Amino acid sequence: MQSIMPHCAKRKIHWDSVYGSHAEQDVSWFELAPNVSFDLVRLNSNGLTGSIMDVGGGNSHLVDLLLEAGFSNVRVLDVSSRAIQMAQARLGQRAREITWIESDVLEWNGPRDVDIWHDRATYHFLTDLADRALYAKVAARTIVPSGTLIVETFALEGPRSCSGLPVQRASAETIQNDFASDFNLLESFVREHITPTGARQLFQVCRLQRKSS
Repeated sequence: MQSIMPHCAKRKIHWDSVYGSHAEQDVSWFELAPNVSFDLVRLNSNGLTGSIMDVGGGNSHLVDLLLEAGFSNVRVLDVSSRAIQMAQARLGQRAREITWIESDVLEWNGPRDVDIWHDRATYHFLTDLADRALYAKVAARTIVPSGTLIVETFALEGPRSCSGLPVQRASAETIQNDFASDFNLLESFVREHITPTGARQLFQVCRLQRKSS
């Protein structure tokens, strides 16, 4: 009988291949200065020692800005070891100041000690309803009561696919419904991202708060 590869293993193979075959500026989500993400994290932090986890952070430059601002408890979770290695090489000695977690987000089972969970461009790859429900459960058991969940995902007018994969586009109402059991929606807006090739992409950004009980 032919074995069936788990979805998480397929995701790792796919993203290791993407990062292994593209320079960082050749992927559509590249931002040299991810200022929108940085401002969302900074404005919702309770200080420089609060725990921040960049989910699907890969080779994002968000960690560079956080380190420069003095944040001292930053984690990056990504399924791709190749993406993590690229980020570590870019940061050099400063990479030691970051906690690197190689894991599929749907398999993550860390402690409930995260003050800010940030996800830019990971959630929209979960096209299966059960996967999105599991993601919400993982976030709920990881984020502290009254902690912050920031989701930046393709808007309804955004792309239908990315990096050879279909995506799930969303509105603020969609995100609110997906996380309604454990989170309250505090803020939402649509923002524009210009890819390195000049293409225009619209992202739905939502800031939610973990319910206190």
